[in-house]
Amino acid sequence: MLGVVVVAAVVLAGAVAALWANHAWKREGARLVSRLEAQGTAANRSPQGSAADYDLPAPVARYFDLVLGGRSERIAGAQVGWTGEFQSKPGGGWRSFTARQYFTTDPPGFVWDARIRMLPAVSVHVRDSYVDGTATMQARIGGVIPVVNAGNTREIAASALVRWLGEAVWFPSALLPREDGSGVSWEAVDDSTARATVQDGAIRVSADFHFAPTGEIVRMVAYRYRDVNGVGVLTRFEGHYSDYRPMAGVLVPSAAEVAWILPDGRYPYWRGRPAEITYQFRASGS
Repeated sequence: MLGVVVVAAVVLAGAVAALWANHAWKREGARLVSRLEAQGTAANRSPQGSAADYDLPAPVARYFDLVLGGRSERIAGAQVGWTGEFQSKPGGGWRSFTARQYFTTDPPGFVWDARIRMLPAVSVHVRDSYVDGTATMQARIGGVIPVVNAGNTREIAASALVRWLGEAVWFPSALLPREDGSGVSWEAVDDSTARATVQDGAIRVSADFHFAPTGEIVRMVAYRYRDVNGVGVLTRFEGHYSDYRPMAGVLVPSAAEVAWILPDGRYPYWRGRPAEITYQFRASGS
């Protein structure tokens, strides 16, 4: 009888610890999202024109004509609910995930909060963020056991800003320049490729975007820092976008895949689909 009581007490203690850890995880995430939203609200925004007001490379201009359809409002923030699959190493097998991600556009920032199903009853809580020019990455098994806790380095911040640039296809007006010369700048590479550059404080990154003849962005190629035994290694990275559909009044990819290009081959590690998108708009000229 005593043994049964002890086992029951251990199980109860474990359940309480898990509930507390889950509550703490949500509380930490809410604080990050509040900071993200505050930085967007506090930004000193200059007047902003529409795509037609800028001298853009031809494939970039076609892209904005297609996805924005002449809409002049800028997207100030976005929330995306994701579903998809993730694999933690080459050939490691795909695991399903769900996530919610919050974005700001001026200045750039995001908070990604995901649950990756590893076992039938166990998920890994993952949170990546880029807020106030600082990036962090956290992962905990069941929200309790830490497996990743990294951040506060220039390399991770640069990698996160490249990620924001690649994910801006889901809030595409963020890829427009601004009248004060800030925002994203574009230069032509060839008839179907253009290089986008964005600077946030001391962090400046670029990516090459490849466009379909019909106007869509179909691929992004850049270099990001990948963790290799605790050392950030600059590695070729690419995203593929497909099946554009209107969501919340904006034409965006309904499917995407990202991959590292390693010396021994391509390692796709994330495949995602936006289940829902909501936008916060700001009128042109404000």
